[in-house]
Amino acid sequence: MTASNNTVIQLNHVNYFDGDVHILKDITGSFPEGKITTLVGPSGAGKTTLFRLCNGLISPKSGEIYIKNKPITDYEPTTLRRNIGLALQSATMISGTVFSNLALPLSLQGKQLKEEKAKELLRDVRLDEEFLYRNVKDLSGGQRQKVSVARTLVNRPKVLLLDEITSSLDRVSQQDIEELIVKINQKYRTTIIWITHNLQQALSVGDYTWVMMNGEVVETGETSLLDNPQDERVKQFVEGVNV
Repeated sequence: MTASNNTVIQLNHVNYFDGDVHILKDITGSFPEGKITTLVGPSGAGKTTLFRLCNGLISPKSGEIYIKNKPITDYEPTTLRRNIGLALQSATMISGTVFSNLALPLSLQGKQLKEEKAKELLRDVRLDEEFLYRNVKDLSGGQRQKVSVARTLVNRPKVLLLDEITSSLDRVSQQDIEELIVKINQKYRTTIIWITHNLQQALSVGDYTWVMMNGEVVETGETSLLDNPQDERVKQFVEGVNV
């Protein structure tokens, strides 16, 4: 996958260390705007670290990261994170109602979320309006994950980073979330970058795929590459996952 005028995130020779451990090794590549790119690879490949770099939670040891052709260091951190949202597997909630959780991103900015806007967010993630004042402790895993995604959408991010958000859900809930993310991508043209261990999920939702191993990007391209990888390491990984 090559960079173009439609690139939303570009990484050039990015390296990251944790102490003496070389976590990310000379990462170069780009994520196209308005598309869904999936990140696959074994545990410890550096995928989550890459996400933390992309929304400015950590900084690279060397190399450059550009967001819409502008150095990431030129962005004010809170502005950057409003534009690059992050949803995690854990779907962490604050205690209280669904509404209080949806209102959190704006309340941190000294703003208020209107009830009608909150209802619209619930509709976007296929939850009935009656969930608005339900206590989050009473939600199922799939419902919590939908609320987590809705909360991330409050700031209408240009990019949505999804880190294994369906890995703890049953198959029906997984499919529901997959359809939801595709709908958000199509409705808002939100760029989606999705870490998943599920290769079938990557094939069903992804336009493009990065395969990462041992801190390196081993192969990239249209997601169909997973059906016919060119790199021998990727072939072995795909065969091992599908056994």
